[in-house]
Amino acid sequence: PVGVLCGMSPWFNAAMTPLIQVFKPVSPLAWLPLAGLIIIWAYSGSTTEDPLFPKAFLISAVTVCLCSLWPTLVNTTLGVASVDKDYMNVAKVLKLSWSQQLFKIVLPASLPLMFAGMRISLGVGWMVLIAADMLAQNPGLGKFVWDEFQNGSSVTYARIAFSVIIIGVIGLCLDRVMIFLRNLVSFGNPAPA
Repeated sequence: PVGVLCGMSPWFNAAMTPLIQVFKPVSPLAWLPLAGLIIIWAYSGSTTEDPLFPKAFLISAVTVCLCSLWPTLVNTTLGVASVDKDYMNVAKVLKLSWSQQLFKIVLPASLPLMFAGMRISLGVGWMVLIAADMLAQNPGLGKFVWDEFQNGSSVTYARIAFSVIIIGVIGLCLDRVMIFLRNLVSFGNPAPA
C-alpha cells in the first residue's frame, strides 16, 4: 500500500523517499540486534510462561521483514508511477472513482514490476533468513550450518557444502513459485524468467 501511494502521489513519494533511502541500505547485521532488543523488550513485560512464538523466531522474522520490504516497495512505486498516462486519461473520461482506477487500471498495469520487486524481496529475505538463523540461533538451515562450522570434524565441510546446495535449490524453487504466480496474474504473454 505504501508503494501504491508513493506511485500515485508525487507529494507522498517526495515525503517517503528520504526515509526509504535511509533505511534501504542498512545491513541485516545492523537490523538483527535492534530487532532483538525490541523483541526482548516486548517479551519482558509478558506474563505468559509459554509464548506463542519463541524469541529467536520473532527476531529472525522481524529482521527478514525489515530487510526484504524495500525492493517490493521501490518496484511497486516505480510500477504505479509508470502506468501509461493514456490509461489514466481514459479513466478520467469514463469518470471512474479513485478505487475503480486503482483496481481496474493501476494495479493490473503495475503488476509486472510489483512481482519483479517481490522476486527480489524473496531472494533477499531467503538470504537474510539464513544469516539471521545463524546469529539468532533460531532452529533452521542457518543454525545447522553454523553448528557444523563450529563442530570442525572431518565430515563438517561436506555437510556445509551440501547445506549450501540445499539452500540454493530452495531459493531456486521459491523463485520459480514467484514466476508461476506472476504468470497467473499477468495479462498477455508472460515474460520469460
